[in-house]
Amino acid sequence: MIHLNYIYYFIDKFDSEEIIKLDKKINIIYRNYEHGYDSKTITALKNICKKTKRKFYISNNIKLALKLKLDGVYIPSFNTNLNIKYINKKNFEILGSAHNYKQIYTKKKQGVNKIFISPLFRIAKSNKFLGIIKYNLLSNYAYNETIALGGINNKNIKKLSMVNCIGFAGIRYFKNG
Repeated sequence: MIHLNYIYYFIDKFDSEEIIKLDKKINIIYRNYEHGYDSKTITALKNICKKTKRKFYISNNIKLALKLKLDGVYIPSFNTNLNIKYINKKNFEILGSAHNYKQIYTKKKQGVNKIFISPLFRIAKSNKFLGIIKYNLLSNYAYNETIALGGINNKNIKKLSMVNCIGFAGIRYFKNG
């Protein structure tokens, strides 16, 4: 495994065995846009993450993340709500994603701690991707700590050493292991 400080795995369903098998350095971001969130599943995920000593975030539901005392929340690029900035909780981290300068500007205004810039590499659902040079230009503009996202696999993971990031995130990379 590449040695970056922050590694995130996006999941959309709860599978305790899968989480337990993961490297301890991998943090979990739960995003379930199709079915919504239920407190029972979130609490079970939180407990597994606590037991395996990893951070746990949910996507796009700040109220639930605060209520259940999660490690933080992930704000997708399409969420442009600026009220997020005013959340002042100790040990609560706000992560956010962006694809361009305008979205990075919005994430800065939201008070995001780490910005996930994507897609770094080619992904199945789109032919548009940043590549290393454009990613680095965007990350310089971000001034925040950036996380590489999109199209990362076993063939290109070593290229992350050329990217101005402190970590990476993915889905298929962890599923295809």
